[in-house]
Amino acid sequence: MTALDVLCVGETMAVITPAKAEPLREAQRCLLGFGGAESNVAAHLAEFGYRAGWASRLGADPFGDRIAGGLAARGVDVSRVIRDQTSPTGVYFKDPDLGRGARTLYYRAGSAASRMSPEDARAWFLEQTGWIHTSGINAALSSSCSELTEQLLTGARATGYKVSFDVNYRPALWSVDVAGPRLLELASLAAVVFVGLDEAETLWGCATADDVSALLPGPRHLVIKDSATEAVEFIREAGQEEQVFRVPAHRVDVVEPVGAGDSFAAGYLAGLLRGDAPVDRLALGHSFAAWTLGTRADFRPGHGTKPRTYGPKHIHAAAT
Repeated sequence: MTALDVLCVGETMAVITPAKAEPLREAQRCLLGFGGAESNVAAHLAEFGYRAGWASRLGADPFGDRIAGGLAARGVDVSRVIRDQTSPTGVYFKDPDLGRGARTLYYRAGSAASRMSPEDARAWFLEQTGWIHTSGINAALSSSCSELTEQLLTGARATGYKVSFDVNYRPALWSVDVAGPRLLELASLAAVVFVGLDEAETLWGCATADDVSALLPGPRHLVIKDSATEAVEFIREAGQEEQVFRVPAHRVDVVEPVGAGDSFAAGYLAGLLRGDAPVDRLALGHSFAAWTLGTRADFRPGHGTKPRTYGPKHIHAAAT
């Protein structure tokens, strides 16, 4: 099995959206695509030039075929994907709300991905990857997915890879009372953590980036996205004083916010793996997020390997 620079783990679902910008209830034609936080990151990293893979479970159905084939076409290694013969691929619908973006309707209960477990990881040859990326969405899918997420995080030191964790709180999947302590526990185990300041306020009552830093002293790289304002990175090196870097967000016209947070994570990780300075990798994350905010798709190809220039006249981008 191919050695990877990065392996991304989590659910990817088929997505159905109206062919035109109109509500589902009025749509005569729809488009079939796919989307998932971790596979979005994998696709961006693959386009950037890294050997990126995606691991999960898909149903043995046409939706699963579409996802596996589509990701492979984007250069993502899908050889670690397990095809489940008894559970379906999850599906979600985008219901455009003109002027407000889109409402998302999920049909994922009992999906193949929700059946992921620590046992699946044995077939993923984790020792053949240098980095694993996953998120709080994966941990919320089921108890076995939560166990798998924890195993990926705790097994990093013994197996030799590093782990990044995007908090990615989804209130439709679990309540704050359950998600708050669990996501804090999982985030504390990762080498790199991404969290939106709005998420941190909801989950943990944090009002500032400094509050989040005080709550999460463990990760070597803690990246806090303050929506339209800035991204802040706290770097902790053994025996050294904590370093803090801040880069303001871009101003862009927002077509749809879905996928921007994944793009930010991918841009930042691409820069980190390349050895970019902190402000440069934060800038690359902002640039990837702004690029994705300009489309209705979860994944927008063609960004390139350097930060783009965006005009100052538009409204702020939100990379959460």
